[in-house]
Amino acid sequence: MQFYARNTVMESRQWHALTRDAVLSELDSVMTGLSSVQVAARLRDYGANRLPEPPKRSLLRRFLLQFHNVLIHVLLGSALVTALLGHVVDTAVILGVVFINAAIGLVQEYRAERALAAISDLLAPYANVLRDGGRCSVRVEDLVPGDIVLLSAGDRVPADLRVLRSHGLGIQEAMLTGESLTVEKHTDPVFPAVAVAERSCMAFGGTLVVSGQGVGVVVATGTDTEMGRISHLLGNVTTLTTPLVRQMNVFARRLTVVILSLALVVLALGHFIWHYPFSDLFIAVVGLSVAAIPEGLPAVMTITLALGARAMARRNAVVRHLPAIETLSSVSVICTDKTGTLTRNEMVASELVTVDECLVISGEGYAPDGEIRSAELRLDPQTRPGLQELAQVAALCNDAALQNSEGSWRVEGDPMEGALLALAARLGVTRAKAQQQWIRTDVLPFEAEHRYMATLHHDHEGHARLFIKGAPERVLAMCRRVRTADGGEAYLDDNWWQARIEALAARGQRVLALASRMVPASQTVLARADVEGGIVLLGLVALMDPPRPEAVAAIAECQRAGIGVRMITGDHATTAAAIGRMLGLARTQRVITGAELDTMNDGELGRAVMETDIFARTSPEHKLRLVTALQAHGLTVAMTGDGVNDAPALKRADVGIAMGRKGSEAAREAADIVLADDNFASIVAAVREGRTVNDNITRVIGWTLPTSAGEAATIMAALLLGMVLPVTPVQILWVNLITAVTLGVALAFEPGERSAMQRPPRSPHAPLLGWFWLWHIVLVTLLFLAGVFGVYAWAIGQGHDIALARTMAMNTLIMMEIAHLFFIRSIHAPAFSIATLRGTRAVWSAIAIVVMAQCAMIWVPPLQAIFDTRAIPFFEGLLIPVVGVLLLLAVETERQLRRRMKKHWHGSIGHHASK
Repeated sequence: MQFYARNTVMESRQWHALTRDAVLSELDSVMTGLSSVQVAARLRDYGANRLPEPPKRSLLRRFLLQFHNVLIHVLLGSALVTALLGHVVDTAVILGVVFINAAIGLVQEYRAERALAAISDLLAPYANVLRDGGRCSVRVEDLVPGDIVLLSAGDRVPADLRVLRSHGLGIQEAMLTGESLTVEKHTDPVFPAVAVAERSCMAFGGTLVVSGQGVGVVVATGTDTEMGRISHLLGNVTTLTTPLVRQMNVFARRLTVVILSLALVVLALGHFIWHYPFSDLFIAVVGLSVAAIPEGLPAVMTITLALGARAMARRNAVVRHLPAIETLSSVSVICTDKTGTLTRNEMVASELVTVDECLVISGEGYAPDGEIRSAELRLDPQTRPGLQELAQVAALCNDAALQNSEGSWRVEGDPMEGALLALAARLGVTRAKAQQQWIRTDVLPFEAEHRYMATLHHDHEGHARLFIKGAPERVLAMCRRVRTADGGEAYLDDNWWQARIEALAARGQRVLALASRMVPASQTVLARADVEGGIVLLGLVALMDPPRPEAVAAIAECQRAGIGVRMITGDHATTAAAIGRMLGLARTQRVITGAELDTMNDGELGRAVMETDIFARTSPEHKLRLVTALQAHGLTVAMTGDGVNDAPALKRADVGIAMGRKGSEAAREAADIVLADDNFASIVAAVREGRTVNDNITRVIGWTLPTSAGEAATIMAALLLGMVLPVTPVQILWVNLITAVTLGVALAFEPGERSAMQRPPRSPHAPLLGWFWLWHIVLVTLLFLAGVFGVYAWAIGQGHDIALARTMAMNTLIMMEIAHLFFIRSIHAPAFSIATLRGTRAVWSAIAIVVMAQCAMIWVPPLQAIFDTRAIPFFEGLLIPVVGVLLLLAVETERQLRRRMKKHWHGSIGHHASK
């Protein structure tokens, strides 16, 4: 039947009422999948399998929304009053501040959207399909009608599918139908008029596979899916609105109220008590308000978080919820899976035991390169008939496939079978070569009940052989003879082989036994009875998933940083213990299993979780209990997960981390962070970046508040003391504008300090700024007052006019803010270290912008007229940087004295305690 050429036509078909064959016929598809040519043509006809993006706000609307801020409303009101009073220059400067802030906010929003778009691409889901007769993984948006999709537990259904095969397939459709129970799927058609919830032979896009496996054919994509009518695409990333930013917005609004209340008091006192001219007084109060309120603080903090998210994405840790970045700085325990996170998730054949010798196999991953060694001597496997026969079994009693993509080998199928294919290649037998010689005629697939796989093969010379691989205990029970190196046979010593198996398992390795048997050439059908006797054992293959070298280094870094690591795995206790020792996690020799956890009460579990690093044979329910037990000790827990049932633990953890490659969609949606490479080292890199972001947030706040207070105090002190303003309000507006958008933003680009991972985790209950910062704000404010008024008084004393004195005072204010920037950069290191004074490109770029702007202000005649500035003589100008250096010396001296006193105090306490 002709394939329909429109999605709307295809969607209108009642696919649930058709038989499987009829559906495939309608879609012009087959069970082995579409060809690449068909896919390309249909992708052109139907477009990508995704929903249209929501309508975006226009550029004008976005720009106008930048003015939706309490402070901006105050400034616009101030501009209106100054205009009515005839202060054109002041009005222009105020409006300039407002519009420049709006432009900066617009640019920040644009950059944030670009960052989120990049993150969304990294989180794009994938689907397993059959194409060109083989299995492959493709992006969900590249699916087309007629694609054959493979489903398994933990997957999100990528499009609307007609189920073709079902093996216990159960799907959770609550997000579509509201039905909380799992829907069991089958392949039989249903009546055309049934409701969506009763279409049991359909799997709908966006729903979650919770059990079993299945195969389905795509019948609708994009907006024509059932989910397309009522929901958005999976993997949408949350917006940049975070609790931290909201908290800072609340703080800014409260600070605005306080400052405006103080400004009104000053305005009333100045007008009714001191009888200042109202217009001049109002301009001064406007300058006071603008100087005191850190209106750019929330925006700079958002930039800091967004930059942190970008930096973490470059390290393969994709942030879905931005608050998790700041929470990472408090993480004190990381609970991690073993397979694929701490290990490569690439099974490797490491040892080979035959009746004659024990061989060591080298090589990485699934690449065919490697050596076979016996007692440190390299062995040529081509000279050993017994090894060649074993290699044939490894290559042919196997359903996996190895693929080489740009020099990187990966397995399609079971990782252990992939390791056997790599072993065969290292022994000199490739699968293609073996398949040319031996053709498979029948197979007994692996089943948990029988614990082995067997295949029947015939060659071109009329011979037939039976190849077996499986659990060593099961295969040994079938065998009475064993193959020797020269191709002969010997009697099988069961006790000797059992000892070899136990020795390999004790080292945390998984063991497979390989065997074979000659059968009559006339035999073409394989039954279980055919493998119950007369089998010849070829040898044992020890396989392991080796630790990632970078994971070993990352765990050591965690331990130095005061972060505990708990390995929670479903693997055997012996395997977990062996890998734990390689990783440096064996604080104790004890490994607690899931069965032991079931017998523990909360008190016993609370003690065990603090003393033990390794938990084996655990279930997702155990993970939830372990996370809760750690949190009961006041620890901040990061948790990794990849399965559907890991979602509760990911939600419970302070930071949920899902695996991007091997993880299920359910785990990704429950997580705050998705690892693009499933690597533990990426988790540690994310923690390091989280500490850097927290340091930068502290820097931004620690620089902004004291400088804002210093600017405001300068005007307020002059008004309260009845003095001439050392800096005019319009100059204060200029200073606040030029420094807030340059120096403050530069701190968001600060790199992480080397000591970031040598400090203990930050307490989750600690405020961003403690009592020290309150004292620091007071100290810097007083230093600003002394510096600005001191330079102003000195200039007047030298006989300079008031305009030049104010110009010098204004530039002194900016120079002190630059000096304070260098102090804030070094939160944990001396300010006069080479690294601190060397600065970063962002810092020096910001300083260069400020210096050039100030040079223009005091040298360009039009700007001189606007801001009432004068060119500063050379020798008088030397005083300005000196004041900045003096401020840096003062705050650094205070810090060193405080640290020495604290050290002396703790030392005295320790001395008395020892007595």
